[in-house]
Amino acid sequence: MSPVVEISRAPALEAGARRPFRLGGLREFVERESVFSWLMVTPPVLFLLAFLGYPFFYGVYLSFFRREVAGPATFVGLGNFVTLANDPIFWQSVGNTVKFTGVATLLKATGGLGMALVMNQNFRLKAITRALLLLPFIVPTVLSTVAWQWILDPGMGLFNRLLMVSGLATTGPSWLGTPTMAMVSIIMVNTWRGLPFFGISILAGLQTIPLELHESATIDGAGTWGRFRHVTLPSLLPVIFIVTTFSVIITFFDFQLVYVLTGGGPANSTHLMATYAYSLSMGAGQLGLGSAVALSMVPVLGLLLVLLTWYVRKD
Repeated sequence: MSPVVEISRAPALEAGARRPFRLGGLREFVERESVFSWLMVTPPVLFLLAFLGYPFFYGVYLSFFRREVAGPATFVGLGNFVTLANDPIFWQSVGNTVKFTGVATLLKATGGLGMALVMNQNFRLKAITRALLLLPFIVPTVLSTVAWQWILDPGMGLFNRLLMVSGLATTGPSWLGTPTMAMVSIIMVNTWRGLPFFGISILAGLQTIPLELHESATIDGAGTWGRFRHVTLPSLLPVIFIVTTFSVIITFFDFQLVYVLTGGGPANSTHLMATYAYSLSMGAGQLGLGSAVALSMVPVLGLLLVLLTWYVRKD
């Protein structure tokens, strides 16, 4: 064969030797576990960055400025935080937030454990009972809080009417009109709303405990309390810790319930850090100071979570 023909055939042979493009290679690449995981996590991460990341970083930016509504921003550095350090209402809101979060979470954990133990038994209409117990968690917060406003009304509220009809009191207490009763009321409503979350989560943990463990404990002579103490509770501790951590975070940032029920009153006695930040930003128009309060919630929440983790590991 002549050299000219060989030279003319070389590009054709080279093209024929190339691997053709196959969709199978792309499919194999996408189906790799690491690649597939990143593809699945990318959309929610982008969503969080767009709808949560921007407001958060803008709030951090505002906390270093004195910014009033329809006014220019003036850089003050840590001036807003110095102002908060000398603000008694801010420290009152910090104490209220810690008290509200701690007491409500403890009540929800205790009540949720009892609820789960009851729902784990066999009784008639168990499925309907479970569905009804979920209602407080399903009903929108604002709607249920408005209903609780009527229940706690000092004049025509359900609680006070029951107290007077039963003869236990001639006049019912002002549930939302005094500082102590207002704090008790918001803790009670938050506990009522959060109990189903604890109950259903702990129930799921109960149903994963092998029956053989209870049978072995019974053979060893353990009664009902012994089985609960040495088998049920240790097996549920990881679930309780996770649910409690989530509850602390959700309760700490609770805004709707307190804002609708008391608005932070009376006399700032139920102001949480979230409601006080809103009051400063939207009520008083001090966007920078309100952002500083909101930013201060992060270290306070971090401290609570560290204390919770330390207490669990200590035990």
